[in-house]
Amino acid sequence: MMASSDVDIRGEASLFSDQNPSEMDALCPSPPGPSRPQRNYERIGGRTGTSFCQTLIHLLKGNIGTGLLGLPLAVKNAGLVLGPVSLLCMGIVAVHCMRLLVNCSHHLSAKINRPSLSYGEAMQYGMENVSWLRRHSQWGKRTVDLFLIITQLGFCCVYFVFLSDNVKQVVEAANATTFSCQINNTNQTQILVPSFDSRLYMLCFLPAVILLVFTPNLKYLAPLSLVANLVMTASLILIYFYSLTNIPHPITLPKVGKAKDYPLFFGTAIFAFEGIGVVLPLENKMQRPQKFTLVLYVGMGIVTFLYISLGTIGYMCFGNDIVGSITLNLPNCWTYQAVKLLYCFGIFITFALQFYVPAEILIPPVVARVSERWEIAVDLLLRTVLVIFTCALAILIPELDLVISLVGSVSSSFLALIFPPILQILAFHTEGLSPLVTAKNAVISLIGLIGFLAGTYVAIEHIILRNSRKHNDTLSSYMVQ
Repeated sequence: MMASSDVDIRGEASLFSDQNPSEMDALCPSPPGPSRPQRNYERIGGRTGTSFCQTLIHLLKGNIGTGLLGLPLAVKNAGLVLGPVSLLCMGIVAVHCMRLLVNCSHHLSAKINRPSLSYGEAMQYGMENVSWLRRHSQWGKRTVDLFLIITQLGFCCVYFVFLSDNVKQVVEAANATTFSCQINNTNQTQILVPSFDSRLYMLCFLPAVILLVFTPNLKYLAPLSLVANLVMTASLILIYFYSLTNIPHPITLPKVGKAKDYPLFFGTAIFAFEGIGVVLPLENKMQRPQKFTLVLYVGMGIVTFLYISLGTIGYMCFGNDIVGSITLNLPNCWTYQAVKLLYCFGIFITFALQFYVPAEILIPPVVARVSERWEIAVDLLLRTVLVIFTCALAILIPELDLVISLVGSVSSSFLALIFPPILQILAFHTEGLSPLVTAKNAVISLIGLIGFLAGTYVAIEHIILRNSRKHNDTLSSYMVQ
């Protein structure tokens, strides 16, 4: 692990270095050679950058994960008509905010004569563009980095819950698993042999995950990552096939859900759409960055279509029985049990990629302060502590749907909706924006803020209610015994 040189220069105990990595540095590592500011090909095109198709694949990879599998429940919370319409609107706004981020990065890069900027750096230089914020500009970068850390560690918490829930279900249904996928008429995996609590499954996964994040270089995981992408794609195709061929008729599901559940929809949806962290690194690494806008529109168009289609079809298929991940609703046959295990393998490998971002932001400044003989030991210790921390959070809230909604509401709403419009106002402060554009930006940020407040409150409220209900059920079972 390389320590940040900025720490030695400043001599200050900062958790955030100036050259912080991004999620796409994990998904699409930089080629060897000069540091990013010196690689002019990233801005003007050249032989070393990624092609149109490679960039499109990375964009899809950075946006499709566990959030997609939770969207059928999100549609249930919003309603069969309101849910897809809301997903479409949210997709349009999310893509618009991604485009704002790219435009602001271009504008500020030209101003300060740098080939590229990260999300945090764009916010920092945007604040420097406003005289009364200039003194505090470093906090703009630190704030963005903080939310990136929260988001990525939140993803890791979701992965722990997802792995434990799906493996637990496969184990408990193992004795009843058959080759016939039509045996279960309710489209639910019947739990026939109860096993131990899902939180114990998380502890079982903990040593394997710790060893996974000890990987010294992500290039060693590249073959496994490729296999993971293939099996996750195959799993999604089978999930679509089952859902499409098992929609009951007539469909009597509510067109509009309960108002009190809509904030949960918002949290899950924005969790799924939170791919804004990959946008600037992808554009910076492209062979012809001028074509990135087309990549963005095509890629996010495909992503939005997948979100709306699976969310709607999944809800239509399983109705009110839909749970936090559609995989948990799949029938009790070997084909779909294999789907769960294959998707779990993909998520397990993806854990290392998501963990890369907070680890590279938090660990190098600490390692830089210890002697060289202790660097590796401290690095591995901090990685272990971070993984244990995410596992502990998952154990505290072992509810997949609520964890997804909470992470989306708390951090994704800031990165995807609140910060980009504010950044445009800051970046173009001296040039001046029309009142209409300023009003539009204020509305988008306000929607994100309301979603953050309402989504966080409702998610925490549901977590408390569900835990108290489980506690009361446990007490009742003891009293009966």
